[in-house]
Amino acid sequence: MPSSAITRANAPLLGQNKPPAKHTSVSSAVFNVSTSIIGAGIMSIPATLKVLGVIPAFMLIVIIAWLADISVEFLMRYTHAGKSTTYAGVMKESFGRIGSVLVQLCVITNNLGCLIIYLIIIGDVLSGNQPEGSVHLGVLQEWFGIHWWNSRAFSILFIVAFVMLPLVSFRRVDALRFSSALAVFLAVLFVSISSVMAIDALIEGKTETPRLLPYLDSNASFFDLFTAVPVIVTAFTFHFNVHPIGLEMDKPSDMMKAVRISLILCGTIYFTVGIFGYLLFGESIMPDILVNFDQNSGSALGSLLNDVVRLSYALHLVLVFPLLNFSLRANIDEFLFPSRPNLAKDNTRFMSLTLILLAICYLAAIAIPNIWYFFEFMGSTSAVSLAFVFPGAIALRDVHGISTSRDRIVSAVMIILAAVTSVIAISSNIYSFFT
Repeated sequence: MPSSAITRANAPLLGQNKPPAKHTSVSSAVFNVSTSIIGAGIMSIPATLKVLGVIPAFMLIVIIAWLADISVEFLMRYTHAGKSTTYAGVMKESFGRIGSVLVQLCVITNNLGCLIIYLIIIGDVLSGNQPEGSVHLGVLQEWFGIHWWNSRAFSILFIVAFVMLPLVSFRRVDALRFSSALAVFLAVLFVSISSVMAIDALIEGKTETPRLLPYLDSNASFFDLFTAVPVIVTAFTFHFNVHPIGLEMDKPSDMMKAVRISLILCGTIYFTVGIFGYLLFGESIMPDILVNFDQNSGSALGSLLNDVVRLSYALHLVLVFPLLNFSLRANIDEFLFPSRPNLAKDNTRFMSLTLILLAICYLAAIAIPNIWYFFEFMGSTSAVSLAFVFPGAIALRDVHGISTSRDRIVSAVMIILAAVTSVIAISSNIYSFFT
């Protein structure tokens, strides 16, 4: 890749190698980082509690959040020690062309998968789903009955054309700070209402007692527990947006402060949703918990709260969509057109990529309406590489001579744990598929 391609990787995110004139505040960065983290992953966190039990799931959330903080610190430290301003550029400094290509392919795989998951969940909310033969109606179908215009294909198409397209047309990440703030508020609203519903059900004695530890029967094995790990890894993978957000700030320490605040906030939200979601639905919980909120609550207020929960989080995902689309579009452009001028200044190329990506996401969301498969695949491959393997490898390679002995030990442990859990999870899924 030509040297100019490294600086081009900023487009349309950063524009030039030097920081933009208008700097991002810590609060804006917290909103953007939190929005990058709290995407679709929160929907499957309750299902991981079902698989792992409460105590192991809580420990896993804490461990992965801690490792995510370490890996981001590695990325920012090596970014400011070198000349690159992108994730792919930092990997190129350490591993050459192959390093930057691997990052680009992983970002493309991870972000494209996440965007497809977002559309699947939005389709679940608006038009329902039929997982494992059970019928779950969407909000529009409950309100107006089943018609062609509130079918899954049409409702997602409407959202993509009239909501997503305008949002993904922005050229700078900071332009999305207000929509990100609203997205975080909607996530908190979702958690708050779910908590109130669970506490009310608990008082009335309608909840199921959550399992503190995993239960292994004749149909499950110890290795099946590892299939939940990729889901939580994916839920904490936001590293593709570290550079777009962090390099719009004055000091690297400000970015790390924003990351740590966001990780604490998001970890708390994840576990809260997991425990209250598990209390509400117990063993009947679906991979996408929003599907469970279609059940009849027995009262007008309960039905209203069910609809508010589903619609609020669907809107949250609509607002998260453009953040991941930024990194996806920039990496695809750098991968396909390494010597072309700035993407933000080429309207034809910019809009062509934008429209093609939206079309691919739409078609995939219609063809594969189950989010668990995407989570398992991404968490075992691209997400774990972006979050742990690549940052650890950069610190071990240490081309700038700034790693400490502790850094190298932590990096090696992080890579080994990531590789072992991913191999076991993939093997367990393959075994389950053929048995």
